[in-house]
Amino acid sequence: MLQSNLIAFIDDASRLVVHGEFFPGETATQLVATIRSAFYKRGIPEQMYDDNGSIYAGQILTLLCRRVGCILRHTPLRDGAAKGKIERFFRTVRDSFLSRILDHFSFGALNRLFSDWLENDYNASVHSAIGMKPIDRFALDIKRVRFLPSDQVTDEIYYAEETRKVKRNNTFCFDGKRFEAPATLHDREIHIRFDRFRKGRVIVYYKGLRQGNAKRLDLVTNGILRNQKLQQMAAA
Repeated sequence: MLQSNLIAFIDDASRLVVHGEFFPGETATQLVATIRSAFYKRGIPEQMYDDNGSIYAGQILTLLCRRVGCILRHTPLRDGAAKGKIERFFRTVRDSFLSRILDHFSFGALNRLFSDWLENDYNASVHSAIGMKPIDRFALDIKRVRFLPSDQVTDEIYYAEETRKVKRNNTFCFDGKRFEAPATLHDREIHIRFDRFRKGRVIVYYKGLRQGNAKRLDLVTNGILRNQKLQQMAAA
């Protein structure tokens, strides 16, 4: 039997749980996946109030909030009351949802059941603290919510980021491979973004501006072109 960890975010005013998901562990990558789903479903919050655990206090979350223009705050150390709303929700999950799950499901099946319960039961039922359904209370403030378009460029907000120094030949190394920068950036320090889940595209940023996709360097083709150029120079 695998241990499951629930990562979830709750809207303070409406008690709406914007998104929650079960994982076999609790890592920064899984945290980013949950936030990505929450932002696409219910928009960007003005502030995010998080725990002081290692995955919440690291650079990844700080960088993500900076990219979307969200203020990041953390609960005071050893202050259980500061996490009261989300802790009460976790207790409700244990008492009202997990108590019904009698079989061992895959995480995919578990999350499908949880999503159905979350949207059709918890978010759609009158909450005792506010006397309204969380989904209805959230709708009152919908005009204040800022949504991001769901496209490839927006997805880069959630990508991991590393710093690289571009060589004189306008190339840099990443993941054991050499790439060519999309613009003339030799001898410059750049930031590269890449998908944590599928390392394929590498996007180059310089001084906060997107420069485009880096191109994987084909050493064989480049060698042939270089030899041809040298031969042409010699013939001239």
